[in-house]
Amino acid sequence: MNHGVGRRRGSDLALLWLWRRLEATAPIRPPAWESPHAARVLEKTEKKKSKKSNKTHLAKMFLLKPTKQADPAGDAPPAGVPEHPARGSSGPRGRTCLRPQAPRRWAGPRRGRGHAGRGGASSGACATSGRRLRAGSLPGAGRGSASRNLCAAAAAFPGSRLAGGPGCAGRKWAAAVQAEPRCGRDLAELEGAGERSSGGPRGPGERAAAGPAATGSAPGERGGDGAPSRVGAGASAMFAGLQDLGVANGEDLKETLTNCTEPLKAIEQFQTENGVLLPSLQSALPFLDLHGTPRLEFHQSVFDELRDKLLERVSAIASEGKAEERYKKLEELLEKSFSLVKMPSLQPVVMCVMKHLPKVPEKKLKLVMADKELYRACAVEVKRQIWQDNQALFGDEVSPLLKQYIVEKENALFSPELSVLHNFFSPSPKTRRQGEVVQKLTRMVGRNVKLYDMVLQFLRTLFLRTRNVHYCTLRAELLMSLHDLDVGDICSVDPCHKFTWCLDACIRERFVDGKRARELQGFLDGVKKGQEQVLGDLSMILCDPFAINTLSLSTVRHLQELVGQEMLPRESPDLLLLLRLLALGQGAWDMIDSQVFKEPKMEVELVTRFLPTLMSFVVDDHTFNVDQKLPAEEKAPVTYPSTLPESFTKFLQEQRMACEVGLYYVLHITKQRNKNALLRLLPGLVETFGDLAFSDIFLHLLTGNLALLADEFALEDFCSSLFDGFLLTASPRKENVQRHVLRLLIHLHQRVAPSKLEALQKALEPTGQSGEAVKELYSQLGEKLEQLDHRKPSPAQAAETPALELPLPAVPAPAVL
Repeated sequence: MNHGVGRRRGSDLALLWLWRRLEATAPIRPPAWESPHAARVLEKTEKKKSKKSNKTHLAKMFLLKPTKQADPAGDAPPAGVPEHPARGSSGPRGRTCLRPQAPRRWAGPRRGRGHAGRGGASSGACATSGRRLRAGSLPGAGRGSASRNLCAAAAAFPGSRLAGGPGCAGRKWAAAVQAEPRCGRDLAELEGAGERSSGGPRGPGERAAAGPAATGSAPGERGGDGAPSRVGAGASAMFAGLQDLGVANGEDLKETLTNCTEPLKAIEQFQTENGVLLPSLQSALPFLDLHGTPRLEFHQSVFDELRDKLLERVSAIASEGKAEERYKKLEELLEKSFSLVKMPSLQPVVMCVMKHLPKVPEKKLKLVMADKELYRACAVEVKRQIWQDNQALFGDEVSPLLKQYIVEKENALFSPELSVLHNFFSPSPKTRRQGEVVQKLTRMVGRNVKLYDMVLQFLRTLFLRTRNVHYCTLRAELLMSLHDLDVGDICSVDPCHKFTWCLDACIRERFVDGKRARELQGFLDGVKKGQEQVLGDLSMILCDPFAINTLSLSTVRHLQELVGQEMLPRESPDLLLLLRLLALGQGAWDMIDSQVFKEPKMEVELVTRFLPTLMSFVVDDHTFNVDQKLPAEEKAPVTYPSTLPESFTKFLQEQRMACEVGLYYVLHITKQRNKNALLRLLPGLVETFGDLAFSDIFLHLLTGNLALLADEFALEDFCSSLFDGFLLTASPRKENVQRHVLRLLIHLHQRVAPSKLEALQKALEPTGQSGEAVKELYSQLGEKLEQLDHRKPSPAQAAETPALELPLPAVPAPAVL
């Protein structure tokens, strides 16, 4: 054969063998997977075949142009394969395509990723010189796939303008891509869409045998090695929902291009059926082409605008009309659009519909819950419907928030700032409720009573396991946060709501006055028989450190008022109510653990012996202060008492109520800068009930109040009583005490005597078992001390300081008369 296209002559043994090998297959018929459109095109071409025999003959010669890169020896046919010239079909305008063939036994060897088979023609590709396709109209037209497909096209069609002549198919395709980027991408996509192997398209039997490499190909598929990429598989699943709605997607286009004989017409028809072809746009689209704006950007902008309008419309439907009608519309819309929930571009619309539905169908909720990506993307309104039937999943969501809340509270107790005005109890209740954790929990609960009960159950369980009172704080803050949002569905069913509301007002004012005291008493007395379990929640709310702080401060204040009124503690009903509330709050853990919901009995000796002793301390302080203010001639030599009654120390060790009130009295006198009273009570704090004197809350408040006595730290006896007699007694066994002492020294190290400071630094040196927080604070103290040493002048410099006294000049004595 010596005829060729473009008056070029030559032969290629590999192509010649391929041409004959294709003739050995069965007659061409529409395969089972071929689309009707492709079948109709095949019928038309068969009818025109007899009229265009000359063009068909030229097309055959076009495929047989020589190429020096072919390797006849490498593609030799196996034994037993007959050699006959193959049939070709000529398309319109002289373009030639190979039609899909029936199954074959052997598809020929593959050489590598860069070729579709050396010397082999691609099955679904055709020469597209002279006409460009729109950029972005075909899926998966990337630079990587374009390079592979362009090389294969150039090798299969040596006469095309991409080949560059014999021997140039593998070297000059990059220049062609740079010169004609849009044409190159589209041509590559045409070749890649129809490519199955180096020998032509596979039949149904070969597809099944090939597995994922043949049936799972998608846009973004790796070429040459037959291994589909994860991105391609994900894209196929992502756009699968379009078929359910009757909308064509990339798979439909790929199938059409695979089985058709005129890809350009198929693409044009696909664009006509699925593009935005409004009459008003016909004049604007060329203008976009003139400015180099890709059609992809145009379609994307139109899509974004339509999506925003659709979101607005969905929100409008959810807020207008009767409830039954709008919910019915939303359910119908969800049923139509849920198949597109995995498409990132349309996912917000589906999620918006689900968000406004009060009851999403259970089947769809299960599908969302089974997919982690969908679960993370759905709104909290949808998650509430999932959580209420899945407590474990809700617990996984709440657990990190609870841990974060506890960490925030502990960090506040160990704050480096020491101040009376800015301490742990300084923020108002409403400010605390604006915290991140409380707001997230409030949003997660919404108006769902079942989720609210789950959160309360989590808090009760954690409080029993850890004895951490901050969980009690969170229980009260969550309820009041829902109260601020006027969530009546929950507040109306929580029996502790009004009690917590009244107590919250007392915490805000840091005092329980007579009116609110009677209201609180009414709530306690109103607990009916058979509803004693309410006392468990009430005790947990009263166990909140902010409630304990308010009740204790109010108790100390009432004791001072009773001293001025010359009344005994048992004669004050307000004081007895405060003690009743304190006892209920401090017994919260025991009550919930034992499930015996009864108010704890108050010890009679607490009222008859301990509180009068505490009032006597108040009298001693008042007498000493008055004596110090008398004139010198009227002042009697009065010595401040330095010993404690043995009964007082015993109360601190055995009764929690007495210990709590006694510790807040110590904080009160420290805040009043009463050094004598503090030194008198410090020895009694070494051993207290449950080591309450070494708790983080008490030490946090004590170190802040000690900042007011900064001048006293220069005295040896004060530092010895405070550090050696109290704080350092628990420092080796309690790391939290060591942290608080280091905080105090970092703040007041300039006032402490150098010798005492050196001894304290040695005593507080961390060990190998100390935590990172202790080591960090100790390092900060060391840096402070080094800076302090540099500021002090050395003794040599002090000795060299010149004297300011100057000698007087000699004055001659006057002559004696």
